[in-house]
Amino acid sequence: MSTIACGIAIPQTFSAAVDVDLIRNFVARAEELGFDSLWVQEQIISDSAILEPVTLLTYASALSNKLRLGTSVLLPVVRNPVQLAKSLATLDQLSKGRLTVGVGIGGPHVRENVFGVSNGHRARRFVEGLTVMKALWTQTRASFTGEFWQFADVPMEPKPVQQPHPPLWFGARDTIGLRRAARLGDGWMGAGSSSSADFAQQVSLLRRFLEAEKRDPTQFPISKRVYVAIDNDKWRAEQRLRQWFAVRYKRAEMATQVSLWGSRQECVEQLTQLISAGARHLMLNPVFDEMEQLEQLAEVIKQL
Repeated sequence: MSTIACGIAIPQTFSAAVDVDLIRNFVARAEELGFDSLWVQEQIISDSAILEPVTLLTYASALSNKLRLGTSVLLPVVRNPVQLAKSLATLDQLSKGRLTVGVGIGGPHVRENVFGVSNGHRARRFVEGLTVMKALWTQTRASFTGEFWQFADVPMEPKPVQQPHPPLWFGARDTIGLRRAARLGDGWMGAGSSSSADFAQQVSLLRRFLEAEKRDPTQFPISKRVYVAIDNDKWRAEQRLRQWFAVRYKRAEMATQVSLWGSRQECVEQLTQLISAGARHLMLNPVFDEMEQLEQLAEVIKQL
């Protein structure tokens, strides 16, 4: 058995029609194979067919009984925190307390004006939005006075099953973001668009910031999203990854910069390097032949 918890990304991006049967079969089989969690991403605006993450996780919660359900990551800066708090509390109730809320601040590529929000003061809006959600999740009748949101005596029921609220894992990669994660987060996840070398450097920084905040690093989950393809034909695996990245991120070359691919043993060795760098949880993200890759990855994680 694997000594590290491993989650799996739900099929969420489709080149043609959305394959609901694939999602249903994938979730059921992931639970049978012993993965610990299911994960989704957020990209609302895209010319690719990408399903909305909270809705997809809600569907997955009805298809599973044990798997935790995670977002990697939501972008609170383009969402109303009151509505988001309600949606996530509802999901935590429907899943009987299985939700992990991964959040990120976003970047210049996020077209905030389309969502009717300013692109200024992003960090302050991000932190304040999370504080609003925590207030609604924990106070019987919430009151909040901030720079962007102000309200008094607001009830919101039901509260999340998990108390005081579902764990908030921060997605961050720069120094400021890592310091913020150590100060405010309940965990941290390395981005799938970061290389293994970048991840090792980020973990080192994060540990310094956790120490400065007097937080116990053994109680602070560290995760990494990993784009992965298992195939004995390495050239074929690389080409298929490049094709997917060209559609999803408009950058085919990104595939070779951040992904892991090769035989089972080669993938075991590469994933082991991430564990050595500090990962205590892996979010494995196949991007093609999802059912076949799911089976292969279940064998890989037994060797970790």
